[in-house]
This record gives sequence, structure tokens and C-alpha cells, in this order.
Amino acid sequence: MVSIFLRSLVFNLLFYLVLVVLCIIAIPTLVLPRGALMALAASWANISLFLMRVVCNIRVEFRGAEKIPKGALVVASKHQSMWETFALLRFFDHPLFILKRELMMIPVFGQFLKKAGMISVERGGGPRSLVKTLKQAGAEVRRGRQLVIFPEGTRRPPGAPPNYKAGVAQIYVETAVPCLPVALNSGLFWPRRTFMRYPGTLVVEFLDPLPPGLPRDEFLHRLRDQIETATGRIVEAARAEQAQLFGVVPSPAKS
Repeated sequence: MVSIFLRSLVFNLLFYLVLVVLCIIAIPTLVLPRGALMALAASWANISLFLMRVVCNIRVEFRGAEKIPKGALVVASKHQSMWETFALLRFFDHPLFILKRELMMIPVFGQFLKKAGMISVERGGGPRSLVKTLKQAGAEVRRGRQLVIFPEGTRRPPGAPPNYKAGVAQIYVETAVPCLPVALNSGLFWPRRTFMRYPGTLVVEFLDPLPPGLPRDEFLHRLRDQIETATGRIVEAARAEQAQLFGVVPSPAKS
């Protein structure tokens, strides 16, 4: 575990160093078309995946990318780690995330988020604030963007009971576009609330898209069933791999 600690330390130093350097390089993109900034964001994701492999011995597999529909889309992803907030960017032409408003207030970085057309939500702002945010997100999807949304609202460790919110169903119904479910096991490799990065095979699986037009309750039931079934399968496989690699599976952070 000492080796994993040292590798994690080196990775985090390099990860944030790359982020700072790319933020400096990206400053001119604030006056350029949005595509220039998104290209740099994709580069950040690719560099991070490279560092994960060579420093932390974390291989990443993206499965089912051929299932991603073109055009306007709701992408409903399992959320276990910070990792998927940047790693999924590279698969979509016009990605959209709903972020905490506090992130928009960070100097320079917040300006990049605004330039990228991300939407902020004020946690604790009450139902009216949430409804406003969902309407704004729905309008962007109807313009042809791909909304990456985490149906449980926040990161949850592997194995935690699912807690799906109604917001994703509301956007799906109002926009009448396909929904792409995404399963993953990132929480075993990039856990919450720790800088440790554990070796193994991190898997992202794009599942069969749900067609537009499903009733709200049926949609939410099918979405939860698809994501949870696939996530359980790939988490179990990763736990077995980690047990072989270093004899113990890291305990997930508590909710």
C-alpha cells in the first residue's frame, strides 16, 4: 500500500499541475468559439487518462461507445467519483453539465465553465431554483446539446443503495429525446474524499439508449434497472481484480 500511496501522491501533483498549465493556455479561448475551449478540455481528459495508466496502473475501458446516439441527448450516468465529470467530455460534441454554483465563482476556472455553456444550480435554493435550472437544461438539450446528468444528484460510493431523483425523468419527458444510461465503477479507483488512486481496470459502459416517449415512471424504472444491474456487474469484477492485485479491496467512503 506504500507504493499505491506514493503513486497517488505523484499522480495528484501532476494532475493539478496539468490543470493549472492548461487553464493558462486556455485563457485566449475566452474570446474564441466555444469549440476551442472544449478541445482543450478533451485534452485534459486524455492527459489525465494517460497519467492514470502510467503512474497509478489504472487502465480505463470504455465499452459500448458505438451506442451513443447523434444529436440532442440526455446522458444519465452513475456518479461515484469526480473522475466522470471530465472523462465523459470526449464522447460528446456539445456536452452540458449542471454544476454547483460555487464552481462558477472560482476565478478564471469559473469563466471557463460559463464559456463552455455549463448551467449552475444553487444547492439549498429550494424547489423553485431547481425547476428553473431543469427548464434551462431542457432548453439547451432542445437546441441540440448532450446533457450529462447524474440521476442520484451527488456522488455515491460503490455498493450504496440507489437513490434516483425525479429531475432526470422531468427533463427526459419535456425534451422528448433519447436517454443514454451509463454504468461505471470509478469509485473503486478514484474514491470520494481521498487522494488515493487504486490500480485496476476502470470501466465505463454505455448501455442501450432508452427511446423518447416512455411514460415517466416506466422510464425511471428502466433507467434505474439498467444502470444498477450493469454497475453491480462491473463493480463486482473490479473488486475481484483488485483483490488479486494487492490482496485487499479498498473500503468505500461513507455517504
